[in-house]
Formats: sequence, structure tokens, C-alpha cells
Amino acid sequence: MLFFLLLAVSTSAFANTDLIDAQRYDYSLKLDIRYATENNFTKHAVYPDAKCYLREPVVKALSRVQSALKLRGLGLKLYDCYRPLSVQKKFWALVPDERYVADPAKGSRHNRGAAVDVTLVDDHGDELPMPSGYDDFTEKAHRDYHRGNKRALRNRDLLAKAMQAEGFVPFATEWWHFDFRDWEKYPIEDISFAELKTLKK
Repeated sequence: MLFFLLLAVSTSAFANTDLIDAQRYDYSLKLDIRYATENNFTKHAVYPDAKCYLREPVVKALSRVQSALKLRGLGLKLYDCYRPLSVQKKFWALVPDERYVADPAKGSRHNRGAAVDVTLVDDHGDELPMPSGYDDFTEKAHRDYHRGNKRALRNRDLLAKAMQAEGFVPFATEWWHFDFRDWEKYPIEDISFAELKTLKK
């Protein structure tokens, strides 16, 4: 009986980890939450607030990346973080291609609060050149794309190395997308931004 009790506690520990506001934890993180604007592939604002919620270990790791980048006069800008499953279903209806959008039947790492879409900025907050724009569904967004601007390719690789140093895993077809280690241990969530905002008060 004790064995089963211990097992239940160890496997549910991740499920009880709260989603927290990344910028409240580290105010130096820049935000450009695209799905709270019309500047995204849907052409509509699908989030009511430009907030970045993530699991606490993910936020702490991001903050460590930020601290390391500051030593080089650089920083992070976040495009997307936690994404409710209901929004995932809308994305899949528009782009049912698992190279770019996770099948909601399986759930996205974003739905678990364990993935982040991110880019590099300089010390003025201006974005560094990358091989493609955000939400670019072409080979230019792929990590094995080696044509085009050499500076942009170096920036892409610099971002990947900085993120990997703190436990983030690059996604093959999107230079901006990184999954945090142990992402599969977190539950898929469909908590709305409005509910999260209420819970955090």
C-alpha cells in the first residue's frame, strides 16, 4: 500500500506545479506575445492578454539563459509560452501539419507550459536577424537550413546553444521553438488566460 502511495505522489508532483508569469519572475525578459495580436499566422488575436505563463522550472531555466546572454549584451524576447488546448485546436484546424502545429489529439508542449517560442535581442531590445520570421512555415525556419544570411544563421545557432545549456531542446522545423526537458511529465492544460489571471490574484 505504501509503495502505491509513494508512486502516486512522485508521478503527480509535476501535475501540481503551477503555471507562473515569466515576466513577474524575471522582469528583464522581453515579451512580444504574437497570439495576443493580429501579427501571427491566424491574422487574429487569440489570446486576451499578452502574458507568458510557464511551469516554474521552465521559467527559472529561462532566467538563467537570460543571465548568461546579458554577459554578451544580448537577451531573450518571448513570442509564445503556455497555450490552452482550445487554442491548439484552432491552430490545427488552420494548419494540420505536425511539422509546424502539434495535433491537439496528442497535445502540444505549449499546452503543458513546457515549451517556449523565443528569439534574441540586443541591449536596446531590437531583434537580431534570423533565417526567417516567426511562424514561417517554410524550410527557412528549419534548423538544417544553411542558405541565406550567414549572420542570421549564426544568431540562430547562438540562440540554440544558449537554450540547450539550460536544458531546452530545439525543435527541428522551427528555429524559435524550444521544449524544456521532462516536458512529457507535465499535464496538458486547457486553462484559459482569464482563469489564470484570476488564479494568480
